[in-house]
Order: sequence, then structure tokens, then C-alpha cells
Amino acid sequence: MHGDLWKHAPIHERKIGCGTELFSMACLHPYRIDTGRRGVEEPKMTRLQEIPWIRKDPIDLPTIRTRKVHGQPGRLNLYRLPWLRPLISSRWPQLLIRILALSGFLFTITAGLFGTLVGGHNFAIIFVWIAWWTALKLAFIPLGGRSWCSICPIPLPGEWLQRGGILITGKHRRGFNLHWPKQLRGSWMQSSSFLVLGMFSALTLTDPHVTGWVLLGLFGLATGLSLIFEKRAFCSYLCPIGGFSGMYAQTSPVEVRVIDKEICAGHKVKSCYQARPWGTYPVALRDSSACGLCMECLRACPENNLAVNLRPFGTDLGNKRMSSRLDEAFLALVMLGSVMAFTAIFTGPWGWLKTAAFEIGSKQWVFFVLGYLAINLLIFPGFFTLFVWLGQKTKQSRISLQQSIATKSQVLIPLGLMAWIAFTISFVLPKLSLILEVVNDPFGWGWHLLGIHSALPVVDVSAISMIIQAALLMVGFFWSARLSQKLTIGESKSLFRVNIPILSFNLIFTAIMLWLLVG
Repeated sequence: MHGDLWKHAPIHERKIGCGTELFSMACLHPYRIDTGRRGVEEPKMTRLQEIPWIRKDPIDLPTIRTRKVHGQPGRLNLYRLPWLRPLISSRWPQLLIRILALSGFLFTITAGLFGTLVGGHNFAIIFVWIAWWTALKLAFIPLGGRSWCSICPIPLPGEWLQRGGILITGKHRRGFNLHWPKQLRGSWMQSSSFLVLGMFSALTLTDPHVTGWVLLGLFGLATGLSLIFEKRAFCSYLCPIGGFSGMYAQTSPVEVRVIDKEICAGHKVKSCYQARPWGTYPVALRDSSACGLCMECLRACPENNLAVNLRPFGTDLGNKRMSSRLDEAFLALVMLGSVMAFTAIFTGPWGWLKTAAFEIGSKQWVFFVLGYLAINLLIFPGFFTLFVWLGQKTKQSRISLQQSIATKSQVLIPLGLMAWIAFTISFVLPKLSLILEVVNDPFGWGWHLLGIHSALPVVDVSAISMIIQAALLMVGFFWSARLSQKLTIGESKSLFRVNIPILSFNLIFTAIMLWLLVG
């Protein structure tokens, strides 16, 4: 299943052993199998039948199954390491971590709803928006892609109800098991939920009660959707952190991939798809944005044909998009606009902007929301479209503007990731001492669980943090520049001239972020 099949819904041909196998796959989303196939009655169709094998020529399966599979170039299969394999193949380590995370989040909700209203002294604010948010952007995503999704506790209660047990797997699920509406597929809803979170960010990040109710609402929404729709609908289509993690997971050095696609073609049961809670078929993955690293496909595969690979950073990026889908491009632009807005609000010197963001429902807040939405819905998409169009005019490209935007939006991913890390460093480093303080007194009730009886000293790291932030922003700019050059190889003799418009867009964004963070 090479390339993006969502647009054309074609018959895709693939060479397998001594024969050729054709199959039909019509998808609105490049990773999710959809209905509406010719030759199969839709009411009787199962999710697995939605990939019908139209014609099968003889395949020498014994040769395929007994052939020695060599390692993939440029990758190290971590699943073959003797000391690591048991930890991945067993569900218990992952389950214990998820239960621990679930307990931590339930405690956080309790602290948010019943603890002090002073954000700096409440466990909910410091744990979620300082400790967890920092770990997500500095460790989980850059080093592990969607590794947080593999242990996230939010979908856990709904998943247990859906499966009818804690360690039960398989295709039989409780609830209505409806397909997610076609019109709402892709990352549009995740972009929208992130924008909504951004509109109320100032209050959410400082008011413990609001943080508690937001977390409780996420648990309730994820659980409710698990009983209505199949598998992890909330994680796949609605969760703002899922969209954030999935997009930037394309830069990470970890992936789950099929080793030999010919073996998958010869395996009729497709047990990997049945076991995965994400509704994705491993052999169809073109990148890591839709893989939640649940590891269920590895555990279910009877052919031992899946790998957890360690690979170079940014391996998923640099390939030209065959589709004209704009949802991923829009998500990348929303992340750029949001990190710029958050930087201005939380680290900038403008008191009137902070006040406007905090006063929910006031006239100032309405103007703040209008400005925030204008940046993300008009200014950034408009300027990026303009610069892509100028690049097309420079090289006289025959590719449609929409497809060029989908392809060129990849350069925004390393740019945005480094910007988010730089913002996190500026926002979090001065507040790290608060983590021990709220562990010592999580509810703000005067407890001294760690024996700390006074506020811990705050270390001034502003000089070091500014150097780190500037370095990160420059890494993001040059990484995106190199990626832009890779995407235009073969299109024109003058690569620099063709890339000037996109480089200009990235340079303007980097300059604004440097001004906001470093001054």
C-alpha cells in the first residue's frame, strides 16, 4: 500500500513473489480503511472485508514465510533485542504504567477540584502544565513520537468498557461500534479542538478548577465516544494532544513498521488490524503520525513481521505528497500560530494582552479571540499559500497549488517543533522548583509531605535559557530549509531560487519568535 490512496481510490498493484496481487482500497484518510467498495455489500461488510482481494495469482507462501528477513536499511529493530523484547511483547509493563498514569490523573483532577485556587500551589496546575507538558515536548515527542499515546490514561476506561475487560483483545467490541463520520475524518477536528483550548488557555493554565473540569471532560468524552464509535475515535479524530503528537511524531527516531509487506499480503486473517485499537493497518502506514505505539500489532502478528525501529530523526519527512489533503497542512499552521500567540501571552511584556486573555467573556477577551483566530485561520494560512504560490511561479510547476501546499507544509513540522520546545524552556525553567513544592503540599492545605517548610529558591537561568532558545529556533530554521531543498530536488536547476519564498516564510516566523523569546 505505497503512497496516499485516499484521493483516487484506485486498484493498486503490487508485485509479490512470483505473482501479482491487486486490491481495492478507498480511503478518505490515508491510514484508515473506509467503506463504499464495489463488489461488496456494505451492510454485510466487516472492517477487514473493506480490503477485498480482487484477484489472487499463485504465491509461493512457503518461500515467503521461510525466507530470512534482513534488517531494514538505516534502522535498528529494537524488538529483536533479547532484553527489550519481553517488555514489549508482554502487556503487563504497559498496563501497569497506564494504571499508574490513570491514578496520577485522577489525583490531579481531585486536587484541581478541591484544592487551593492559587495555581502556583495546586498540584493540578504544576503537574499538568509544568511537569507533564514539559515532558511531552522535551522528551516524549522528540525522542519517542507518540510514546505518550501508548501510556495515556484518558482512553483507558472507555477502552475497558468497549472490550469488556482489561486485557481482552480481539475484534468483538461492546457498544454501537459505529464508523466515524466521513465528513469529520482527518485532523480538522483536532485542529479545531486545539484552537478552542488556545482561546481559553490563559484561564485553563492558571485556574486549578478549570484544569480539573477540562481533564474530567476529556475522560468523559473519550469514554462516551468509545461506547458509540469503534476503537479509539476520540484519540484519532478529536484529541488536541493526539493531533499535536501525531504531527511531530514524524520527526522522532522511533517507528513501528512492517518488515516484509509480501508476508502481510499472504496472511488472510490480518490479526494485526483486528488487535490494534487505532483502526489502522500497519502495512498502509506511510509515516508515524497515525501510529499510537500501542504495540498490539507486534503481539498479534503470528509471522513476527513487525519491528520497532530506531531510525534517523525526521525520516518520515521529505517525500512528496501524492494527495491534495490540506488538513495536515492546516494543523501545522495552527501549531505555528498557537505557539507564537502563547509566547506573546505568557512571556511577552504586554500586560494588556495577558489581561485580555484572562478576562473570559469580556470585550477585551472577544478581541483577543478574534485576533487569535485571525492569526490561525487567515494570516498564517494566507501567507503560507502566497509563498507556496510564488514558489510555483518561480519554477513553472504543473502540480496543483493544493498539492504543493500539502507537500510544502512538511517544512513547518521541524520549525514548529523547535519553536514549541523553545517556548517551553522559557515558560517552564523558572518554575521547576514548584514541582517539589506541590508534591510537598498538593492541595495547598499546609501539608509538609516532604518536610519542606518554606518556598524553594528560584534559580535565575534567563541567560542560559535565551541561548538555548535561540539555538533551538535556528536548528528548526535550518532543518526546515534543508527539508525544503530536499522536496524541490529535480524540479529546477536553481534550488536556492525555487526555495526563496518558503525560506522567507520560515525566516520571518523564526525572526518573530526570536524577538518574542530573546528580545
